[in-house]
Amino acid sequence: MDFGRSGQSPALQRPGQNGRLEEREGRPSCRPPILAQVLNVAERERMMWGGGRMKTGSGRRLGRGRLGGAWSGGWAAAGVRLRRATVWGLVLAAVGGATAAEPCDPARLAEANNRFALELYGRVAQAPGNLFFSPYSVVSALAMTHGGARGATAAQMERALHFPAADEALHAGFAALRQRLAALERVGGVELAVANSLWPERTYTFLPSYLERMRECYGVAITPLDYRGDADGARRTINAWVEERTRNRIQNLISSLDSLTRMVLVNAVYFKGRWHVQFDPKATKEEPFCTSAERAVSAPLMTFRPPAGGELPEFGYWENERLQVLELPYVGQELAMVVLLPRARDGLPELERSLSAVQLADWTGGLNSRRVRVYLPKFKFTWGAVDLTAPLMALGMTDAFDPATADFSGMTGPRADGDGLHISQVLHKAFVEVNEEGTEAAAATAVVMRALALPEPEPVFRADHPFLFLIRERRTGLILFLGRLAEPAAAK
Repeated sequence: MDFGRSGQSPALQRPGQNGRLEEREGRPSCRPPILAQVLNVAERERMMWGGGRMKTGSGRRLGRGRLGGAWSGGWAAAGVRLRRATVWGLVLAAVGGATAAEPCDPARLAEANNRFALELYGRVAQAPGNLFFSPYSVVSALAMTHGGARGATAAQMERALHFPAADEALHAGFAALRQRLAALERVGGVELAVANSLWPERTYTFLPSYLERMRECYGVAITPLDYRGDADGARRTINAWVEERTRNRIQNLISSLDSLTRMVLVNAVYFKGRWHVQFDPKATKEEPFCTSAERAVSAPLMTFRPPAGGELPEFGYWENERLQVLELPYVGQELAMVVLLPRARDGLPELERSLSAVQLADWTGGLNSRRVRVYLPKFKFTWGAVDLTAPLMALGMTDAFDPATADFSGMTGPRADGDGLHISQVLHKAFVEVNEEGTEAAAATAVVMRALALPEPEPVFRADHPFLFLIRERRTGLILFLGRLAEPAAAK
């Protein structure tokens, strides 16, 4: 089956007893200059069958309106754990120092994030059922880890994560991207909070320069804990931090720690967005949802009800004979959900096999503003906690998990006591909820008169069978969350 375009174009810890410190001369700062206009990510890549330019958005702004309840939300947390040869946390990385580094273009980081996102999806999607994770959370955690990696360990991470720049520019770029995402909240109507934390063993020596770069580039909160004396108390402290940062949506991320733990690095992402155009709760009805060609369950399908004498709202839309793609923006229109719906009721597995960053860019690059009759199910579910060690190793990141080969001397300096670090686990847990609530549009629907042309029939986007969905930042295309709805009944 071809889903192509069909010919359409410890707070800075003091030195340890051995007095080791890393030299800091020439280490770049992560304070980036003012960001320039970001180029669109997908314009660089084209499929062999052609493809149009990716649009940064579709439809006209209808105004922000007043805020209602949250239509859609996503929460995710990840952790990478370092032991006596181990690392905990889902957010490691760093750069810092004296001279300003020109940050890597956030569009290039978004492109790298998306390539990794879809490759990781291909690994974790092999298990059946619903799926939802935050590739940005995973990449952020591993980027922080990469900041302390050296030699082959660092090289493998760079290849697996598709990092587009050298160490200095890379982490300065992550700092710039973090600032850009933080600025989205100032638009109003969405809540997007990214929090990073580092939890080192209080008696273990880490390089002060590494900890400083972590704080500067990633805004990391650094809190020493007593893993050797009270590992379970340390676990409870970290879990409480995650729960607070995710508004209690992610609980018990870490099930156990032990006295060999030396550091836990955690990234938490919280998102709550209100639709730019809200669904009508009175129009939601129980309808059949075909989980396969032979089986159907009942699910509440939401839709838009146009005002009397009015028209349906416009959304970014693209289709071919195999696939429909719909973009639903949130208030402010900086963030949006993209839904990929195969036309065949049993077409999701084939769609997943064809999925790549290039292909996704091609599909979303064809979005045009259309009036669409939308039917989308309500759903809510939690995915994880899942250990991503095996998928990451399958993508080529092997040395980091092996006590015999892992090199994280960029965190600790050379150690003669054999108490080096390796990653023991990369844990990830995510929550998503989609419902009708959102923003009331501040502008009425316009009736456009066209000369010498008949109106096109309104396409029907009826998501009553399994589909893929993602939440992205529209300017760069950065995928914040990625998932699959296979079974609405299991999502309640």
